Amino acid sequence: MEKQENLYEILMDDIRFEEGLKACMNCGVCTAICPAAEFYDYDPRKIVDTVQRRDNEEINNLLKSDTIWYCGECMSCKTRCPRGNTPGFVIMALRTLSQKLGYFTESEKGRQQFAIKRTVGDNIFKYGYCAATYAVNPDLHPEQGPVWEYILENTDEVFERLGGQLNGTGTGPLRKIPKEALDEIKKIFDVTGGTEFFELIEEHSKRKAAEMGLQFESKGIDNEYFNEVFTCNSGNHNNLESD
Repeated sequence: MEKQENLYEILMDDIRFEEGLKACMNCGVCTAICPAAEFYDYDPRKIVDTVQRRDNEEINNLLKSDTIWYCGECMSCKTRCPRGNTPGFVIMALRTLSQKLGYFTESEKGRQQFAIKRTVGDNIFKYGYCAATYAVNPDLHPEQGPVWEYILENTDEVFERLGGQLNGTGTGPLRKIPKEALDEIKKIFDVTGGTEFFELIEEHSKRKAAEMGLQFESKGIDNEYFNEVFTCNSGNHNNLESD
């Protein structure tokens, strides 16, 4: 039988994990201050305690769970821990390992990493911006009401009034990013491993799409798998009592 990798040792190779986990004494201060814990079924104290036990099976379950995707990385936990722990760093390391191993595809919230890569991630290469207002599809954001649609219909007027240099040259918000700058961004991703990391997200997501019997396209957001991960909400994530 093949020996399972020691997930704790792999995590220790991540400087964020090494810096974030000192010695948890289960005081619960991180959970008390955590905004995500107030809304989600989420407890950073339990996560740190679980990882600290170094139980491979428990860490494996964490990597495949929704739990590690609830953290908003506000770092409130860092400011309050009496032992110098930073649960937010531990979460970062867990997320990265989950993505590398493909375990993120095993949870509803984890699968949303594909949607983020195909939107925010691809926007970086295409426009030079994480969130390009003019690239937002209003149909995908009904929670915004008529705001995005109005902006798209009145783009020039809106951004001129706000002082934006939409697709203009020189300085200013929303200016057009020169091709040489976009090429440099791509090179930075290539050198630092970001491109390879994005490819892993794609590879694991494609495998999961096949497993779920959903259409998967190599580019864009017009495919069944993207629509599934973008819109799926089981409603089982918060800790608020239902009416």
